[in-house]
Amino acid sequence: MCGIAGVLHGPGSARPLIETLTHRGPDGVRVEQARDASLAHARLSIIDLEGGWQPLHAAGSTVIGNGEVYNYVELSEEFGLEDQLSTGSDFEPLLHIYAKEGPTAFDRLRGMYAFCLIGGDGRTWLVRDPFGIKPLYLLEHQGAVLFASEPRAFLDTGLVPRAMDDKAAAELLGFSYTLGGDLIFPGLRRIAPGEVLEVVDGKLVEHGRRITLPAAPPRRENDEDTLVRKLDAVLEDSVRVHQRSDVPYGLFLSGGIDSAAIATLMSRLNERPVTAFTCGFDAPGAKDERAQAERVAKALNLDWRETSFGEEDFWRILPQVAWALDDPTADYATLPTYKLAEAAKGTLTVVLTGEGGDELFGGYGRYRRALRPAWLGGRSAEPRPGDDAVLARWRAEAKAPGGLTRLQQAQWGDVATWLPNDLLLKLDRCLMAHGLEGRTPFLDPQVAAFAFPLPDRFKVRGRYGKWLMRRWLEGVCPAAQPWARKQGFTVPVEAWIAPRAAEIGRRIADLPAIRRVRSPEAVRAAFAEGGTGRWPLLFLAVWSLIHLEGAAPSEALSQAVGPL
Repeated sequence: MCGIAGVLHGPGSARPLIETLTHRGPDGVRVEQARDASLAHARLSIIDLEGGWQPLHAAGSTVIGNGEVYNYVELSEEFGLEDQLSTGSDFEPLLHIYAKEGPTAFDRLRGMYAFCLIGGDGRTWLVRDPFGIKPLYLLEHQGAVLFASEPRAFLDTGLVPRAMDDKAAAELLGFSYTLGGDLIFPGLRRIAPGEVLEVVDGKLVEHGRRITLPAAPPRRENDEDTLVRKLDAVLEDSVRVHQRSDVPYGLFLSGGIDSAAIATLMSRLNERPVTAFTCGFDAPGAKDERAQAERVAKALNLDWRETSFGEEDFWRILPQVAWALDDPTADYATLPTYKLAEAAKGTLTVVLTGEGGDELFGGYGRYRRALRPAWLGGRSAEPRPGDDAVLARWRAEAKAPGGLTRLQQAQWGDVATWLPNDLLLKLDRCLMAHGLEGRTPFLDPQVAAFAFPLPDRFKVRGRYGKWLMRRWLEGVCPAAQPWARKQGFTVPVEAWIAPRAAEIGRRIADLPAIRRVRSPEAVRAAFAEGGTGRWPLLFLAVWSLIHLEGAAPSEALSQAVGPL
């Protein structure tokens, strides 16, 4: 895990870009000129602590990457590379395979990654993993292509003005995230999940190549017991390779079945107790999963550590999260994720999490609603942004391939939009702000190849989502109570905002960014009336003060909220 930056086919150094990203790579920075390019890397050392520094050079090619290639061991064995490798880096085998196969080598990777590869054949590539776990942002500037792991690299160096696209801001308020390749900052773009771009003479060339995910209609499967055994093998293999690390690793454990599944397999694969962190909420009426997490931790003999999140944490962490999320998501789950990373720092360097389990195995309640007939309360799984134009843009991006069931179409829409632009963005920024690497074993090509084409009845059955996951978990970790009613995950932000609502509404109503998407009267009314609309407006206000007006996080909070 790290931060990367580069200038391709143009003058200038990548050093100013990488110096804005040292929180992603606290172990050191390297900058190098290579073939009409300046490449920079801020390293968080995970694998081959001594020899894995980048850029890496082998077989006539150069690579600089962010993330992990988990199947580097298997690739080395398959291609007989053991005697050719000069480092233990997970990225080095890619260079040797590229020398043999060219860009088709990218299809062999199993991992989370965003990288720039300059081949011995003179071709330059920018590539992102198929789920969009790792970010990569681009700017075409004065005949060159510039890239970096976060937009702040372009903002803080003055290459991109601190301006806001109103369409993207409307998406943020409607969905809690923004859509597509264009960012909320005009002129910047993000590489799409699985996208493979070539840089030719300082211009981006799209060949239509994608590292794709399985989008096949359901397989004909009937034997549930056989599928449970296959699921066990697939998930164990994914967790095994996701544990490859030369530094301490553990997990974030909630009361849900996804993190319990990861914990079960980590416990099976490790001789020593696995370290697990859980966050609970100190607020009246808050849904707190610590008791359930503790039951799982005791059953699996985990080294369990809990942390709490209260009102003081909310006001302290809000501006820090807004700073970390330069590419914004207004998902309130960012708040406990940030607190967990803060708690884990110093104990762990790598953290496994349960993101992706709902999307691949059919866990969301909206999936079940989408399968019901209208007379039983069924309705579309689409989000409801309250803006027809915003919904139309979402539909265009979420459009699924043909031949899929209604459930698969809903899953595909989430994998294409909500997952990379909200959940994975949240995980990347909140952990990287603390120099931690987040890993997602559910979001693995082999897990997806097993899960996505499962017949609908093994995902959703009656009032249960993730049917097959629950069947498996009841056998391997009954303490997880897989058939218990899900509490749902909510952060009690409304309870903390309410006592200050009138003052906040008055303060933020006249902020320039807010006025561009809501009238002052509408903002004041939203804060006076209450409801879920207050949090996204407050987040956008604090975010805009930091990233558009240059305020320090503490200053932005004070301006938006007043004295605490």
